[in-house]
Amino acid sequence: MEIIGYISLIFIGIVLSLIGGGGSILSIPILVYLFSLDVITASSYSLFIVGTTSLIGAWLKQKEHRFNTRSGITFGLCSAIAIFCTRTWIIPSIPEELFLGELIITKRILIMTVFVLLATASALTILLKNNLPGERGEANSKLLAPAGFGTGMLVGFVGAGGGFLVLPSLTLFAGLPFKLAIGTTLVIIGINSLLGFLGDVMIYNMNWTFLLIITSLSILGMLVGNFYSRRVDAMHLRRSFGWIVLTIVLGVLFTELIL
Repeated sequence: MEIIGYISLIFIGIVLSLIGGGGSILSIPILVYLFSLDVITASSYSLFIVGTTSLIGAWLKQKEHRFNTRSGITFGLCSAIAIFCTRTWIIPSIPEELFLGELIITKRILIMTVFVLLATASALTILLKNNLPGERGEANSKLLAPAGFGTGMLVGFVGAGGGFLVLPSLTLFAGLPFKLAIGTTLVIIGINSLLGFLGDVMIYNMNWTFLLIITSLSILGMLVGNFYSRRVDAMHLRRSFGWIVLTIVLGVLFTELIL
């Protein structure tokens, strides 16, 4: 299973490069189910993998002028503050078991449930809208700050890089064309993920050798994906993003409810 996991990590970088998101949606299940890590450790490692890979990808996209500075800074700063606070104070304060009357909900189930709900909503938003604001030339940046803060809290809670939330937010609220939103999203993901990981470093022990190896594989995938991204149509990328997210959600549900 670990061999499959190492190969799958390359696919994380490819997906990040092509659609600007989905890295955490892939990495968390890979680390939990293929490497047998607990969900908290997996979410911490995911932040480092996705954050590092995304910043390298953002640098590659910036060379091709596929990054919106204003939207990236506004959204990124607000979400970065929220994700750091969430990972540093909120997540450690949640007990391992929550009691709702006679129902017992573990911390793992709570996080995975929120993860599935957010991912599903994001995918359906992308798939069901024939046109996004940026594709019609309609820009609206008034909601960037509150959207960034709210996204950051949700991203920090599930331990994800947040591309599956950031990307739809940039197209819906900032009105960015999809390919421009991809490059901007990678910067935001990188900043958010590494700041969230910094909060985890203060609390948890890290296996740095393992972490650097799996991150290197993801970076390799980013280089491969960036080579092909210029040759793929934006509409095709958007549809692929939605279906990949839904596929991962179904895989998580199958594993949690059936296996």
